[in-house]
Amino acid sequence: MSAPAVVPPDSHGLKQAADALRAGLLVAFPTDTFFALGADALDPSAVARVFAAKGRAEASPLPVLVADLSGVEALAAEFPRAARQLADRFWPGPLTLVLPAKPGVPATVTGGTGRVGVRVPGHAVARRLIQMAGIPVTGTSANRTGQPPCKDLGAVLSQLGKSLDYAVNGDCGKHGAASTVVDFTGQDTVVLREGAISAEMVRQAETTVGR
Repeated sequence: MSAPAVVPPDSHGLKQAADALRAGLLVAFPTDTFFALGADALDPSAVARVFAAKGRAEASPLPVLVADLSGVEALAAEFPRAARQLADRFWPGPLTLVLPAKPGVPATVTGGTGRVGVRVPGHAVARRLIQMAGIPVTGTSANRTGQPPCKDLGAVLSQLGKSLDYAVNGDCGKHGAASTVVDFTGQDTVVLREGAISAEMVRQAETTVGR
């Protein structure tokens, strides 16, 4: 496969990348944490290409990025009040909420768990790209499995260049850690991964509302 088309993070470049996402292609783009490997999260064939590009086990769920709160409705069967409270507090930003998935979410995205991890990235370019595409987009880090996530495009192209169709040039945000992942599918709220937002910040935010 030839090298991906690298486009600037302006309206014209983002339109090309958004068109590519809708066509089932793979697009790397900057977020507030690391570069993401984007594909149409509701297209099983596109999602399969993400796993192949990363060399990732297909039993591993993929996080999904949406442009705003309304995007959660396309993915989640439920949006508990406590989860919405955290979204109001930390979105856009490095917080992934794990929620019950709607039947239309591919099993490859949920890893067969029936749960989907969703977030609104705190990066204007990422949100604009997702908004222009009009679809939820996979948000797994743009790197080969086992390698560190990438904060610059050169590193992304070095690892994934032969698998990508498009790449959006630009800088990632200030966060040096992955998003914090909080699960709302059980009786209790569970912090599955502590990242840019501390578990203590999550607990403090939760004290203002009951589940």
